[in-house]
Amino acid sequence: MGDLELHILGGGREVGRAAIEVTYRDNSSLLLDYGVNFDENDVPQLPLHIRPLKVKGIIASHVHLDHIGSIPLLYVSSSPVFVATKPTIQMSRYMLEDFLKLSGYYLPFEYNEVLSMLESADAKDYNNTIELDDFQVELIDAGHIPGSAMIKVYIKNKVLLYTGDVNTIETKLTKPADISKIKDVNILLIEATYGMTNHPPREIVEKAFIYSVKEVIDEGGTVLVPSFSVGRSQEILCLLAEHLPYLDVYYDGMVRTILDIMLENKKFIYRSDLLEKAASIFKRVRGWRDRRKAWRNPSVIIASAGMLKGGPSLYYVKKISDSKKNAIFLVSYQAENTPGRNIIEKGRISDEYPLINARIEWFDFSSHAGHNGLLNIIRAAKNLEHLIIVHSEEETALALANYLKETLGIEALVPNNGDTITIA
Repeated sequence: MGDLELHILGGGREVGRAAIEVTYRDNSSLLLDYGVNFDENDVPQLPLHIRPLKVKGIIASHVHLDHIGSIPLLYVSSSPVFVATKPTIQMSRYMLEDFLKLSGYYLPFEYNEVLSMLESADAKDYNNTIELDDFQVELIDAGHIPGSAMIKVYIKNKVLLYTGDVNTIETKLTKPADISKIKDVNILLIEATYGMTNHPPREIVEKAFIYSVKEVIDEGGTVLVPSFSVGRSQEILCLLAEHLPYLDVYYDGMVRTILDIMLENKKFIYRSDLLEKAASIFKRVRGWRDRRKAWRNPSVIIASAGMLKGGPSLYYVKKISDSKKNAIFLVSYQAENTPGRNIIEKGRISDEYPLINARIEWFDFSSHAGHNGLLNIIRAAKNLEHLIIVHSEEETALALANYLKETLGIEALVPNNGDTITIA
């Protein structure tokens, strides 16, 4: 047994269900994220088990369910400190409440455990350190969504960095990840969701989206933008406030609550001025009267959920899909077998629903680094000894590892769930 061990509890050769245990001398452990995935029947898939009493602290990189969805399970029999940024902690309450409402039947925890998690929370700003037993932990801006963090862990003579979900470009909500902080890292656990893919330049995507919205509105149509409640919805609101502030824009669902939390935490928002403008000029849907009004006249409707698995988006799809004047513009990742993916591939929510006549387009507003961005992160680690690829489909992760070996001479590990990596 080495002094330092990394246990891959989730996110090994898969996207999501992120969960990494860092153990020092089999004495104390840190847990970096503890998320969930969903199977083809939308049943939550939890990470591998960890003994809660061993965990000195749980560090959350950000609030998306594939990174925090299983954390309350640790509070059934223990109460480790829960470390994250303030917006991550605040938003986690609502994400987990919604998760329990939709999937509670399958979950081995209840709302009391969510409350225990929140009571154990210790909010940290970027670039401040916290001591947890044998570990020093620092949160660094990851550029993924507001409040997202790369997690830097100092353990005796080693420096470990776990990227969580990371982005290296500027968006309306976030600055690029702060990779200047990676220079001294020896052990790098890097997400590679898009390990072999580069996204189109953001300014081109934004211009195409704005042009398409204007085109539909000018023809008297309504645009529905199903969108992730955390991050993507607020990004689109900022974009519309900047370029099309004169339009009727409605926002509906958990989008509203998350917008309020972001405005309470402006120092975590890059263009908080645009977010404030959006909140002041656009229309918050407050109930069914507003909901019925929103789609009857030319307008833009931003609504959860981004993959159309629930939320008010489904209501709006059914109301606007018959007319060719209207449009459904997808701006979020669409997982396999979700209604959003079905709309792109088959032109309908599912086989039980009629074909959609409305215009359908997908825009790549990804908040994950592409291939070149990931290479920049890796190159920034000047003292790199161990590179571990997580949060990536097997084919993509292996292709990236092969590319790194051939072009940079770097050997990368691609672990499976359940693997233990021993650091000498």
